[in-house]
Amino acid sequence: MRWNPALSALSIATAVILVSSFTAAQKSADRVQVGRSLIVQPGEKAGDLVCVLCSIHVRGQTSGDVVAVLGNVTVASGSKIAGDTVAVLGNVRLASGAQIGGDAATVGGMLYRDPDAVIGGKITAISGAGPLLLIFVVPLLILGGIVALIIWLIQRSRRPPQVPAYPSATPNTRS
Repeated sequence: MRWNPALSALSIATAVILVSSFTAAQKSADRVQVGRSLIVQPGEKAGDLVCVLCSIHVRGQTSGDVVAVLGNVTVASGSKIAGDTVAVLGNVRLASGAQIGGDAATVGGMLYRDPDAVIGGKITAISGAGPLLLIFVVPLLILGGIVALIIWLIQRSRRPPQVPAYPSATPNTRS
């Protein structure tokens, strides 16, 4: 078999890309969980944290954003979050000495903050059923109306055409 320089170069380039992507993935401190809580232990450093159907407990430091959907975010005393913190249908709790470098927001939940906790950005807390109706129920109602319209149009097109009734077979009684 002959040596093919183009094939060799392609093989080497593929190997370099694979090795660099694996090392980059191992160095990434980002975490995503579904259904199981995320915990950043004291002294531990993490990147972005995303949790769906679970809660996030920060006792160490994060260099990115923290987002919990249908769960709570708890930031322990002395812990630091460099980015934003968001809880959708959950609460954000900040203990004494906890720090958030960016914004803190809750949608459908509450923000509980110790007076000694520091938030570097804006604080937004949208609680109650009104915003949830706008965010979730109204789009579902619109989608349901569109589906009902499509079903109605399909059923209408499948109906057999209306045939006029035949005249009755009564004898002609004209004289």
